[in-house]
Amino acid sequence: MFKPVNYQALNSRQKENYNFQKVAARLADYGYNCLRLTDDWQGADFIACHIDGETILKVQLKGRLTIDKKYLEKSIQIAFFHGQDCYIYDHDAFVLHLEQNGLIGAESVTWHQAGGRSWPFPPSWALKFLSEYRI
Repeated sequence: MFKPVNYQALNSRQKENYNFQKVAARLADYGYNCLRLTDDWQGADFIACHIDGETILKVQLKGRLTIDKKYLEKSIQIAFFHGQDCYIYDHDAFVLHLEQNGLIGAESVTWHQAGGRSWPFPPSWALKFLSEYRI
């Protein structure tokens, strides 16, 4: 009756639903209740509300480590899986880290001209930064 799905065989919408459920399950361990949004609200795919009654996260699901200018100054957290590890990081803090450490220079066409950048396999420097955001 129960048979694990082949993630690679899922279509993009199914993958997003799958990833939401996986991230929400992890966040539940930290006291968050996740509410899926029917459309991107202020850049978020879902809202995570903490049991403290005060902490609310706006979360955008991604398939990889990502930055995008459309998420700047919106208090967005980006969630993605790398292997079995799930990361939920503050988008603006990561962009600031990149800029302050010369990790995204003026020559980056994808960031400065196209407005986004992603890494299918996070570099070691990124994993070091992200280590505090792993759940």
